[in-house]
Parts: sequence; C-alpha cells; structure tokens
Amino acid sequence: MLKENPIRVALVDDQLLVRSGFRMLINSQADLDVVAEASNGREAIASPTLAGADVILMDVRMPEMDGIETTERLLSGRTKSSPGPKVIVLTTFDLDEYALSAIQAGASGFLLKDAPPEELLESIRTVYRGDAVIAPSTTRRLLEHVAPILRRSTLPNSVHMRAVESLTPREREVFELIANGQSNPEIAAGLYLSEATVKTHVGHILAKLNARDRVQAVVIAYETGVVSP
Repeated sequence: MLKENPIRVALVDDQLLVRSGFRMLINSQADLDVVAEASNGREAIASPTLAGADVILMDVRMPEMDGIETTERLLSGRTKSSPGPKVIVLTTFDLDEYALSAIQAGASGFLLKDAPPEELLESIRTVYRGDAVIAPSTTRRLLEHVAPILRRSTLPNSVHMRAVESLTPREREVFELIANGQSNPEIAAGLYLSEATVKTHVGHILAKLNARDRVQAVVIAYETGVVSP
C-alpha cells in the first residue's frame, strides 16, 4: 500500500525479533512507515537513510556502540534549519539512568519496551509533532530517581540560569508545571487558561531556554534547581 507523506521511522535494536515486531506494528499504520533498520550504533551511524528518518526508536543497551553514544553522534551536527531526526529511547527498565543520559545526549524522550502498542504508536506521532513529553509521569519518576546524581555531576549552567531568570512570572509558573510532568490540558485546567494560551507560553519557554522540546526543559529545570525530588 502506497502511503502519502508518512512519518518515516527508523529502528535501532540488536534483537531481530524486537525490530520485526516493531516493524510489523508500525507499518500497519497508514501514517507511519519504517524506512531503515540497524542492529547496533555503528550500523546506525553509517546509514544515510536512517539519519534521514523523522523518528528513530533507539535501544539503549547494544553491543559495539550503545544508544547513548549513537544518539549523541547522530544529533551532534543538527541546527535549527536542519534539526535531524527525533529519537525515542527504548529501555527495559522503568528507572534507567541510561535513559536520562540518552535524553541529555539529545533524545526527545523514552519509552518502555513493553509499553502497549497504542502507546508506542502515539509516542512516535507525539515526538514527531514535538509538542508533548512521552509518558510525563514516567519521565518525572526517572528524573526524580537520578536528580541527585544529575545535580552532583553537573555544575550549574550559567546560560540556563540566566534563561530561567528571563521567564515572566506566568512562564515560570508554566515551566514548573511542565517540569512536574503536567500536559498542556492539565496546565490549562489548573491555571484556568485555554490550551492555546498554554501552548503559546510553552513555545516562549522553550525558545527562551533554547530547549529543543519539553523533555530537555524538564532536564534544565532539575539542573537549575527550579524543581527537586
């Protein structure tokens, strides 16, 4: 079946059965298409087709080159005019410190390998849109788990600190709610705002923080002490 302008998905996982299962699921959707696969990071780096995908599902633990280094190398040269693919990190552990490292390396979020199929599919679409965090509560639990490590290993980033200080009081309020894992509808309901207004605030916040997405904004919130476990 010929698909019209599908979201191009790439799979990077050392387990053939895992890739096969994901491929069958993703290709069953009218708006998604698997365009490339790799069994490890080195294969992924060498594949121009994979680098041209819209979204990459990236296993964290692989031989030869793990998902962290692979993500960092794939995304290291991107710019605003050429942002490159979005990366979803796949992990078998709910609280996996490797997942945070991958997010710091440039991933847009992470997902458990045993997540329900509909959650996987919606996560691909969500990351492609760039307007929501994958599994906010899970992201928050991970960050709370590793926040002490993050704070010890990362000196306060003066650029991030100044960016946070530049937020208006309302933007700061929305920023804290983002960092606590709330979605746009939840923020809108809590602050008695329209979702369109919240989306505008989120856009301004990401621009001021120079954050590529909400996941990176959450990391910045923990690094700068805006929120803490």
